[in-house]
Amino acid sequence: MRQGSPASRKAGGGAFGLGLMLALGFGLSGCIGYDGDFDRGYVADQRTMDQVKIGSTTKPQALALMGTPSTTSTVGGDAWYYIGQKMQRSLAFMPATMTDQNVIALYFDKNGKVERIANYGMQDGKVFDFVSRTTPTGGSEPNFLTNLFKNLLKFS
Repeated sequence: MRQGSPASRKAGGGAFGLGLMLALGFGLSGCIGYDGDFDRGYVADQRTMDQVKIGSTTKPQALALMGTPSTTSTVGGDAWYYIGQKMQRSLAFMPATMTDQNVIALYFDKNGKVERIANYGMQDGKVFDFVSRTTPTGGSEPNFLTNLFKNLLKFS
């Protein structure tokens, strides 16, 4: 065969096409089996939560067990908030959307010991404490939590 003949160009084109197909296949293989559900922020561990005891766990002990809180508040008392969100992304390159969120709150008394534990989430469109099974009412704490959840919903 002479160099540059139609037969040699066709053979070279087939190798190029095969290489292109393989490159596209490897590039798209990252999307196959993509799990678009992930957690952002604090992920609550029940075993760790069980170690936090009301009336006996101090702030340093709570910090060692739970880690650094997402935010703190001194409004109406001393409280630490651990914020966690469940996110979903349909494809690797698409923006994530929030499917669920919760806030674990540790409330401390004047002596720096855990006075109360709450696990806030949304139920029927309202802030709900899944530990005491109640909706917070009155005072500045519910306003703080409501604003916190409304602002968290604005993340994209």
